[in-house]
Amino acid sequence: MNASPRRRSVFLGRVPLLERNYVAGALRAETVGGMLLLLAAVAALVWANSPVSASYTATVGHHFGPAALHLDLSVAHWAADGLLTIFFFVAGIELKRELVVGELRTPSAAALPVIAAVCGMAVPAAVYAVVNAAGGGSLQGWAVPTATDIAFALAVLAVLGTSLPSALRAFLLTLAVVDDLLAILIIAVFFTSGINFAALGLAFAGLVLFWLLLRKEVRGWYVYVPLALVNWGLMHASGVHATIAGVAMGLMLRCHHREGEKESPGERIEHLVRPVSAGLAVPLFALFSAGVPVTGGALGQVFTRPETLGVVLGLLVGKTVGVFGGTWLAARFTRAELNPDLAWADVLAVASLAGIGFTVSLLIGELAFAGDEVLTPEVKAAVLVGSCTAAAAAAVLLKLRDNKYRHMCEDEERDTDLDGIPDIYEWGNPEFHLRMAAIHEAKAAEHRRLAEVARSGGADEDESGMIRG
Repeated sequence: MNASPRRRSVFLGRVPLLERNYVAGALRAETVGGMLLLLAAVAALVWANSPVSASYTATVGHHFGPAALHLDLSVAHWAADGLLTIFFFVAGIELKRELVVGELRTPSAAALPVIAAVCGMAVPAAVYAVVNAAGGGSLQGWAVPTATDIAFALAVLAVLGTSLPSALRAFLLTLAVVDDLLAILIIAVFFTSGINFAALGLAFAGLVLFWLLLRKEVRGWYVYVPLALVNWGLMHASGVHATIAGVAMGLMLRCHHREGEKESPGERIEHLVRPVSAGLAVPLFALFSAGVPVTGGALGQVFTRPETLGVVLGLLVGKTVGVFGGTWLAARFTRAELNPDLAWADVLAVASLAGIGFTVSLLIGELAFAGDEVLTPEVKAAVLVGSCTAAAAAAVLLKLRDNKYRHMCEDEERDTDLDGIPDIYEWGNPEFHLRMAAIHEAKAAEHRRLAEVARSGGADEDESGMIRG
């Protein structure tokens, strides 16, 4: 007798209820932050291209901080190394949670988003390399178009008024988490030079102390915040990019639930810090990094220099092709079937959103062309052009499927018995069906009563039950 065929897994299927609720909460905060990010970027561009543009340059280049600790940094440097550490701290917590209880906890579930993210970084880098090899440009900026900005992408969704189904939202968030991890590795490996091993050793000791305090369940922000600042300062002094300290500390937090816990320590701290990251740290970084001249000549150079053209094409074409192609290949390799309610056009729309690489792309651009007063602002302009063009392409693809998404979201949110749990998560619960039976029986009894009233002909009632003579 032949064995029964192996059941194929479903790609972009229904997200578990707890994961759905977490994703919804995380993306809500990122959407608000994304709107602030857009406003900050626009403010930076207006300020840098206004009659008082000299004040923007002066502000960004203003130095402050204790020189004895090698922290006499410019405002732009504080924004990139200091404020973005908060962003990467949250990214570390997100990654830890995904590895422990999220989509990355099992190899089979992790395969699709990991392969999609890896291809979504490899293809843009390859596009950049090909353009610059053909045009005689610098290969230093190969990593600039490899990052995805989840906050900017969600801001685009908010502006469009488009709500993605939970499966696509979860996929986008998981993709962004893996993308952040790979970006962190790129920064740590390729943009570290002149290591001070004494400072690095002290930073490592500080991180070990941070981990031990967490293991001993020592409580109090007054313990961890000063230690975190010391670890950040030591990591900065070591020559390794200071944001790595934020990631490391985020990864140390416990993200699994113990009995009786509504939230793990990692989730609790993430809920406290995420608004600071999305609402303050990232927008301020954008304010002090996105201010580049946007004249006709400057925009024209974006499409003529191989370095800047490679960034634009890497974000617009490389990211979309990489994420979509990686997802399709992974689905074929793992024999996963696409959710029948969705189409590959939906995956293409999400892949085009991944081409919005604003925040981390700006950071990598600054690191890749540090000290080059010509290429640094031009690469930043290319990041803006590439991200905005990718956003426009995503807007078109998403609007084409808007009606489908709206109906799917309505089905996912429907809670007929008003118990706080969407109906689609209760089809296997007999209590739910008994409640629904009672609701329908009550409605049927009311309609039978109305039928008797109407048949009597003496009076009738309106829909609210009021008798009309």
